[in-house]
Amino acid sequence: MSAYDERPWLSGYDEGMPAEMTPEYASALEMFRAAARRSPDAPVLKYFDGRITMAELDEVSDAFAAALLARGFAAGDRLALFLQNVPQFVIATVAAWKAGGIVVPINPMYRERELATVLTDCGAKAVVCLENGHPVVSAAVPGTAAELVVSTSELEYQTRNDPRIFSSPPRVRPDGTLDMATLIAEHRGGRPPEVRLQPDDIAFLPYTSGTTGPPKGSMNTHRNVVFNAQVYRDWMRLGPNDTVYGVAPLFHITGLIGHLSLALLLPAPLVLTYRFEPLVAAEAIQEHQATFTIGAITVFIAWTNTAQVCKEDLSSLRVVYSGGAPLPNAAVEAFEKKFGHYIHNGYGLTETTSPSHAVPLTKTAPVDPDSGAVSVGVPAPSTVVRVVGEDGRDLPPGEIGEIVTEGPQVAAGYWNNPEETANAMPGGRFHTGDVGFMDEQGWFYLVDRKKDQINAAGYKVWPREVEDVLYEHPAVREAAVVGVADRYRGETVKAFVSFKPGASATEEEVIEFCRQRLAAYKYPRQVEILDDLPKTVTGKILRRELRPGGAVNQ
Repeated sequence: MSAYDERPWLSGYDEGMPAEMTPEYASALEMFRAAARRSPDAPVLKYFDGRITMAELDEVSDAFAAALLARGFAAGDRLALFLQNVPQFVIATVAAWKAGGIVVPINPMYRERELATVLTDCGAKAVVCLENGHPVVSAAVPGTAAELVVSTSELEYQTRNDPRIFSSPPRVRPDGTLDMATLIAEHRGGRPPEVRLQPDDIAFLPYTSGTTGPPKGSMNTHRNVVFNAQVYRDWMRLGPNDTVYGVAPLFHITGLIGHLSLALLLPAPLVLTYRFEPLVAAEAIQEHQATFTIGAITVFIAWTNTAQVCKEDLSSLRVVYSGGAPLPNAAVEAFEKKFGHYIHNGYGLTETTSPSHAVPLTKTAPVDPDSGAVSVGVPAPSTVVRVVGEDGRDLPPGEIGEIVTEGPQVAAGYWNNPEETANAMPGGRFHTGDVGFMDEQGWFYLVDRKKDQINAAGYKVWPREVEDVLYEHPAVREAAVVGVADRYRGETVKAFVSFKPGASATEEEVIEFCRQRLAAYKYPRQVEILDDLPKTVTGKILRRELRPGGAVNQ
């Protein structure tokens, strides 16, 4: 038996936290229904001055599910959500489950080629998008299996129309779409046929680059979702009297579980503000007296550096966690100094359905004296995490290797990709591709990533995808992309290019070319022009020599 089988981290658990945890419901839909029966009048969504109760969410999601089924949607079909943090995201999620379907959350910053890739791979039958996102959808849908496009507006479910968040063009339903509000009104009072989703059925199909290659659909089951919603509830000691501020994007695994699923479980209000703007977000926390949030460290840095956001604005917060990107200790200290709240670290991936590790609520994360890394915490209940060497064998505490996670939160695999599933999750153990170590007390630390993947403010960027766009530039001969340190984003994208003979472009022109074709977090913020890129004898470009400290940068 190795040190990991003995689970030394259990001694660091908060009092009352069990070593084992069992999902209380067979599905996330059953979880929602139980909460709706328990607390029908409880508000579950707060959107500026708008409110939706559990009973109202039950009714409108029934109507939308009935509308989808009436138009050919069937059990097992995929519903793609191309939405920001709006109530319609939650309504459509519950409706998809009621129709026996699978929710495919998609980053609304995606451009046509990125969206088309996901829609093609998952075979989505229907898409729900914001009216202002429809131009991308209309360009991406042709050639995919999507037969139904439903549009909606971020201006619905509220009347405040805060100009700091919303622009004010006239609302126009895009051609070729159905209006979500109209569909709900037409089917209001109707109920879809009863479905009984099973624990191993897929609840969410978010796309991730994982540890290798192009985006893959992570099959996050209903068991995964219910289990980790309970982890959030019990680990953070949250209940129906709490209020969740939804700062993480709902299309991201943190938002899906730590905001949406958690709110449906408790039930408790989920406060949404469409997108993050530091002052608006702080005002929403104060107005609605939010007690819990979890988001990328960039959110907390933004609040720290926004003079108009004061301690009083965030005073209602009781539990604050961060995940998705490395947590600089200086940022933790600066936030605590200004607001009085300690940011607890957490760690997980799309394939672990959000948290696999977190700092116990009553504890402060230790900091590794050698690397300065803040511990990501200890493994969740019913979870065994190992650090393994290149030979796959467990390494002793203190030694650096790949982090491998095994537990009820590990996804079932990658959609229609058995080869990648076998590579990343042999025997149900997820090989994260992240490198770190465990100390003698069971605290885990991340020190690097195994592959070339870039982590920009919690968003994963695969260099090849950016390079493919760079190669489309008429002047570019060679291209390579690496991650470089960034004070705000943790890491950002840097491109190295060489030009074709007689061709030229400015660094700014190359950046703008990519900005028009990639999501905002993917396009390079820095471009360096070289006569030639470093290569192996076989002609393969050497990214490692382009990274800070590499031969080209020395």
